[in-house]
Amino acid sequence: MKIFRCIIILVLFSINNVYCQNILDSSRISLGFPVYSQYLQNGLMINPAYAGTRGVLSSSLSYRMQWMGTSGSPVIQSLSLHSPLKNDKVALGLIAQFMQYGVTKSTSIYADYAYHIRLRRGRISLGLKAGTDLSNTDYTSLRLIDADDPVFKTNDRPFILPNAGAGVYYFEDRFFAGLAIPSFLGYHRTNNGSVVPHHSFSDYDFLITGGALFNVSRILKIKPSFLMNYSLQDTKKLTQFDINANFIIADLLWAGSSWRVTEQVIVGIIQVQLNDQLMFGISYDYPAGRMSNFSKGSTEFILRYEFRYKVSAANPRYF
Repeated sequence: MKIFRCIIILVLFSINNVYCQNILDSSRISLGFPVYSQYLQNGLMINPAYAGTRGVLSSSLSYRMQWMGTSGSPVIQSLSLHSPLKNDKVALGLIAQFMQYGVTKSTSIYADYAYHIRLRRGRISLGLKAGTDLSNTDYTSLRLIDADDPVFKTNDRPFILPNAGAGVYYFEDRFFAGLAIPSFLGYHRTNNGSVVPHHSFSDYDFLITGGALFNVSRILKIKPSFLMNYSLQDTKKLTQFDINANFIIADLLWAGSSWRVTEQVIVGIIQVQLNDQLMFGISYDYPAGRMSNFSKGSTEFILRYEFRYKVSAANPRYF
């Protein structure tokens, strides 16, 4: 509870400081949720309440090449760790993300805290995260038509943007559902070029997830799921809507596909549970819409290793 209070005080203090800054212009800095295709195997990416839900110290590495074939397209690397403590009601997590697009590099580092409550059939987890986003743009590396353009003669000032988010996550053996707000603070550029926090409910994004597990036969299971990213920004619309289906064969091979409705993207996913601790996955996003004229698609790799004191292949985890 002390951690919850400290994070809330930090967020409120940052919000209060907004009114001591210069008048904001209309230049909003987007801190939206990066697109991943294998988020179901690392739920900490989208919801801090996921921390500790796998019951062990779980570590994940991912590497994503977005919009391959497009100059300056994003490359996203991430590392995450999360684990329950000895008192399994409390869990901690850490996630670091490194992204480069064009001449901009950004780093995000967040710590997660989750509190688990046992219910009759499953558990509900309440989570908070706090950390910072760092961004830096190197304008001097651009090839310019006008080499004397003063706007691009120096690098953009690096930004350090503290933030916090929250989520709730319910899970049991055959079902899960979650709701998360990735960031409470938005940021805007002032007229003099500086960046200040700006709290507004219209800046909120809501990530909603859900899914279930069905036994088809002794060796085949089906796991349908969905993800919605609903934005309260001016347009008030779904910025991402995924419909997913995974086929789990003998608890060894996961073959799945997704339809990203909002972007008209078809995703194919193959994941192999090499043993009870190690999983490797690869996915490919095929742009079926207008982006097919500009991009060769996106590829993502994920590697997950779980540290177990007692390995038990008889009780695999599907969420």
